[in-house]
Amino acid sequence: MKRRALLAAALAVTVDPARALGAVAGGAAVALVTADLESHVAAVDLSSGRIVKRIRTAPGPRSVESSPVGQVVVAHIPAGVVTIVDAATLTVRAVLHGFGEPRYTAMHPGAPLAYVTDSKLGEVVTIDLDRGRVVHRTRVPGPARHVSVDAGTTLWTVLGSAAERIAALDLADPRRPKLRRVFEPPFRAHDVVFAPDGEHVWITSGARNALAIYRLSGGAPRLVATGAPPQHVAFAGTRVYVACGQDGTVQRRRLDGTPVRTTRVPHGSYNVTFGAAEQTFGRPSIVTPSLNEGTIAVLEPGGAVRFVRHLTRSAHDACIALSG
Repeated sequence: MKRRALLAAALAVTVDPARALGAVAGGAAVALVTADLESHVAAVDLSSGRIVKRIRTAPGPRSVESSPVGQVVVAHIPAGVVTIVDAATLTVRAVLHGFGEPRYTAMHPGAPLAYVTDSKLGEVVTIDLDRGRVVHRTRVPGPARHVSVDAGTTLWTVLGSAAERIAALDLADPRRPKLRRVFEPPFRAHDVVFAPDGEHVWITSGARNALAIYRLSGGAPRLVATGAPPQHVAFAGTRVYVACGQDGTVQRRRLDGTPVRTTRVPHGSYNVTFGAAEQTFGRPSIVTPSLNEGTIAVLEPGGAVRFVRHLTRSAHDACIALSG
């Protein structure tokens, strides 16, 4: 076999089709990372760590979340505004005003809607991403912060950073969520994330080395020991990643909470997100930014560190999107 033919055969076996498609289309899987103190969002290539672009924004971008429809929502607490970024072009599409302290965002899985918590006004705010405007505000009895949506029927939001209560909202009309009930978790809660199995939701603590796993069918939650609070959670199929920024670790766990591996990451890496193969041109990635050190750490699905890149003075949050 000639050398050229041998090389062609090798490439045919080893090149991932999704990554090849991305290369042909000129696209890239990027992590969008908030530069909290420098009024921009950094777009970082997930394969190389190269900074693709710095997107100028209003002051104080603190949280960022991508949607299935290609729009990204950035919440600015001090400015009281929300920025909508187009993922494909990495440009600002709209800036929405009228917020008190916009905190975090959850996306509806089947409609172009974003739900932004406003801790100062005690609201969950519905944004129509196609039209780029606020369409509804739902009052909740407390300073709503972390928020999660299941398959599209229910939204939970934690009412504080170390909260005594969690609010559950009904999404029967996804544009106009309705407060269904308020309940007390077994500890002061911080983060809330619905599991992809459709049966469980994980609650982390703002004050204890513990997390709670609820069954949506009912019953008391199961408590699991973990690292220092506050913890944050991301899911990748049957794998769970728990970031403990105070410890500088990301734990890989099973859906039942059993620990599998602990990876060291920069101190202050509190938030964590996961990009599946279809979001990353075939290279799944775990991303955790550091509030203390201004870095982004990108991990392989098994937990090994792919790279750590310094970006800014402080990086609070990150999401994964397709650009180009």
